[in-house]
Amino acid sequence: MIKNIITISLVGIVTLSCVTNKRIDKVSVNEINEYSNPILQGFYPDPSICKAGSNYYMVHSTFAYFPGIPIFESNDLVNWTQIGNVLDRPEQLDLEGLDVSRGVFAPAISYHKGIYYLVGTIVKGGNNFIVSATDPAGPWSNPIWIPEVKGIDPSLFFDNEKTFIVYNSVPPDGKPMYKGHRTIRMYEFDIEKGKVLGAPIILVNGGSDISKKPNWIEGPHIYKRNKYYYLMAAEGGTYENHSEVVFRSKNVTGPYTSYENNPILTQRHLDPNRPSPIVSTGHADIVEDNYGNWWGVFLGCRPYEGNYYNTGRETFMAPVKWVNNWPIFDLGGDIVKRSYPTPNNAKKQKRSFKNSGKYIYKEEFEKSKLGYEWLFLRTPREKWYTISNGTISIKTRPESASKKQNPSFIGYRQQHINGSVSAEMDFNTLKENEKSGLVIFQNETHYYYMCKSISNDRPVVQLFQSKKDTLELLIEKPVISKSSLQLKIEANGAHYNFYYADENENWKPLQLDVDASFLSTQEAGGFVGAIYGMYTTSLGEKSDNTARFNWFEIENLDSY
Repeated sequence: MIKNIITISLVGIVTLSCVTNKRIDKVSVNEINEYSNPILQGFYPDPSICKAGSNYYMVHSTFAYFPGIPIFESNDLVNWTQIGNVLDRPEQLDLEGLDVSRGVFAPAISYHKGIYYLVGTIVKGGNNFIVSATDPAGPWSNPIWIPEVKGIDPSLFFDNEKTFIVYNSVPPDGKPMYKGHRTIRMYEFDIEKGKVLGAPIILVNGGSDISKKPNWIEGPHIYKRNKYYYLMAAEGGTYENHSEVVFRSKNVTGPYTSYENNPILTQRHLDPNRPSPIVSTGHADIVEDNYGNWWGVFLGCRPYEGNYYNTGRETFMAPVKWVNNWPIFDLGGDIVKRSYPTPNNAKKQKRSFKNSGKYIYKEEFEKSKLGYEWLFLRTPREKWYTISNGTISIKTRPESASKKQNPSFIGYRQQHINGSVSAEMDFNTLKENEKSGLVIFQNETHYYYMCKSISNDRPVVQLFQSKKDTLELLIEKPVISKSSLQLKIEANGAHYNFYYADENENWKPLQLDVDASFLSTQEAGGFVGAIYGMYTTSLGEKSDNTARFNWFEIENLDSY
């Protein structure tokens, strides 16, 4: 067994614990017999799921955000609770200098003989790794690197006494026949030592039908059912041509036959002008429940118009049926539905962990540690924030969100196409380079920053738009208060509205109808969703200042 190396960091800011945050629901607490898609709203891509006993566990990609790889638990596939993060210590995850869309790709979770295993890729980092734990809530071991696995998206398959690791890799002989030509390869794997055995085997060359030049076969998983081995993988790239395909064999090492009706999941053939579309579906994993029924989790996106979306790639779920010994996503038609009956008549509780539905969530910093859902940009290496007496104090540091650094930024996923985030902040400065406020962030060159600062020796509230290595001032207005200020960012589909409240006044507009497409994947590229953040910076200069946030509130205004 890979040893659980339990090395807890002395850097207090990165050892996060689950807290029960205050929440005000606008809906009743009644239980219902349908679940809403997405089952996890916002930037929760590349889901992988496993079953252990009567519980289910699910993990997701986090790219250059820390802590890495959130892990969720459910006993019914309906009500999910985040119980930790797999890579939550600095020695496990070094993200310094990485683009936001590099870092942790496509983790895959498995359970075998009392041990939880997770394999994944840190792109531009140490590459492929494996960690383990006896408790899915952690602590998880430090990574063991697997240099022989050259590619991305590894997953494990346990077959009797043998273990295999399957992954996306280069074409045969490293010579692509076309752009996006990849293979699925497999090694036998020594799970005790964390090492590969023998030489890799090519299981799939190109994809479901190489004559059609399929691109980016990736995210593979192997399952065994009714004497068949099934290899399921994503195909077509992670954007609008995304899909899921399946192969099967009587032998784990192949040869694998492609299902004649592939793909088994996609939305690429549908009218893009259909109402409330879900697009880019794929990168799936399937699991059998306690009653012999099968379910699939997969990523998808919710555009507000065209192919523009800011909430990132989210996690959806749908039933899976078996037809002639082939798994097929049972969508109830071609279109992924916004809701399905719950598995085995399980009760969906509307207060389940911030999944969907209308609600207000308010963090008032009453606990000494942040909850698991909060994010840092890259790995924190020093303690630059504290929580006490209902306030989170964040040091104003030279590091900037425009650089590949760890700035004084504490983020929360944008989970709603229509909604808002607001905060109350105490901040005073005499220097124009010192700023503090709320940011809506997609990557180093695509974000909006609403902040309090000083201009011409008077306090102001400002709105900036990132421009490569600089910030462009869009608007500034004077404020009365030298310290306290309330800030609000409202998402309204294709636009953001920015508001502020000075002293005890009502919300006043700072700038309305700001282009949201600037933060979409369509414009900004990459693989992440937008993140709201509490953020303070001195823009490269030394500072002794501190910003204090008294509360942080999220309101969901989506209509479903």
